[in-house]
Amino acid sequence: MDFLSFFVLVPLLMLVCFLPCKNIRQIRAVAVVGSSILLGLSVALVFMFIGERTAGNTAEMLFIFDRLWFPSLNIHYSVGVDGISVVMLLLSSVIVFTGVFASWNQKPLTKEFFMWLILLATGVFGFFISVDLFTMLLFYEVALIPMYLLIGVWGTGKKEYSAMKLTLMLMGGSALMMVGIFGIYFNSAGDVGMYTFNLQEIAQNGIPIEAQRIFFPLTFIGFGVLGAMFPFHTWSPDGHASAPTAVSMLHAGVLMKLGGYGCFRVAISLMPEAAHEQAWFFLILTGISVVYGAFGACAQKDLKYINAYSSVSHCGLVLFAILMLNETAMTGAIMQMLSHGLMTALFFALIGMIYGRTHTRDIREMGGLMRIIPFLSVSYVIAGLASLGLPGFSGFVSEMMIFVGSFQHTDMFHRAFTIVACSSIVITAVYILRVVGKILFGGVQNEHHKTLTDATWFEKIAVVTLIVCITGIGFFPSFVSDIIKDSLTIMTNW
Repeated sequence: MDFLSFFVLVPLLMLVCFLPCKNIRQIRAVAVVGSSILLGLSVALVFMFIGERTAGNTAEMLFIFDRLWFPSLNIHYSVGVDGISVVMLLLSSVIVFTGVFASWNQKPLTKEFFMWLILLATGVFGFFISVDLFTMLLFYEVALIPMYLLIGVWGTGKKEYSAMKLTLMLMGGSALMMVGIFGIYFNSAGDVGMYTFNLQEIAQNGIPIEAQRIFFPLTFIGFGVLGAMFPFHTWSPDGHASAPTAVSMLHAGVLMKLGGYGCFRVAISLMPEAAHEQAWFFLILTGISVVYGAFGACAQKDLKYINAYSSVSHCGLVLFAILMLNETAMTGAIMQMLSHGLMTALFFALIGMIYGRTHTRDIREMGGLMRIIPFLSVSYVIAGLASLGLPGFSGFVSEMMIFVGSFQHTDMFHRAFTIVACSSIVITAVYILRVVGKILFGGVQNEHHKTLTDATWFEKIAVVTLIVCITGIGFFPSFVSDIIKDSLTIMTNW
């Protein structure tokens, strides 16, 4: 059995182990043990990958396992990883692990909640290790389907509306993406004469430029919908606001990264000529996402909506950097995917913990929390400082690389949009500092809040783990950049 398949088999085994569980302690035990194993596997994979690169293995994909699945269509169960996949798997396992502790007291239907959450994680892990486009599409759909029930059953507020809106818009994106993928498949034969879904074979055979011009925008928009690209972003704020804490963490922290990863891995790397021709149009859309999301966050009063619009801005920055089509900006994009995943997971975890105590997410109804719940308050300040790009945190490193790489273009168009995107830093500082000042300092707005208790031990595990990861990347960014460097060099050397 190959090593990478354990990332799919462990969650499936967790689902089997959940079935006989009768009480909440058994359910928690299965969730903690399973998520810990996944975290251990991802850490082991990182060091195995570094060892292979240190030993001089220059293969584009490592740890490849390939078995023919459907001979008539040449569909394979084919898995493998490069540096980008490795860091995405590490991000996913960290957020699944912390999400379990953030959902420690999740009720009702605790077992069913964790089963759907783990099924979502199965799709995410399978997507990141897939080398076959059909397998990637299959796992993509597996990751999306649980979202409807997780929000519709366990959500809050307009949960049915939000779940339906999210599902329909993401399925619409999936339809475009599917057309694009099958278009790639039927133009993948090259001189070999056999259609293939294999990413490496397609890249080697090449796709005719006429086909690229048709299927690049379909594929980029299809994945871009999940990446909250303007104007297809409207599902994101409602979905995040209605989702339970762990689902918001996984959704914003990992699931939205499938969009950026897919745009990079499928649309741009397989159709580079069309990417160069059409990037200007999508740069405009993603530039709007960056600024619009930041301004949208400024106008919100609900903590979850503030973070949801912030995610639109930060994920727009990922797609913006990818479309710059140079190694520095793309390195920043991957770093931003990792950084934003950790930051937004921390934000949503803290918002869920604060809401569980205050029973409100309206910033106008909160104040003086720093004196009452100091651990959660200090953690919120750290998350805010990381989000606005303070040096020493992961957000500073990723945004600096994005803007430096983007400004390497010498034409006025790219530099003008880079300056526009840079303005989001100031806007981000405005809404972060406004929220921090409003809810953490000043006078207490509600007498009931004076009796609130601070974080419990399981909440501290989730929060501290995410903070350590954010500061670790901030102080040692070369650890991540060295892992993804070779993969980006191969993809940008067109």
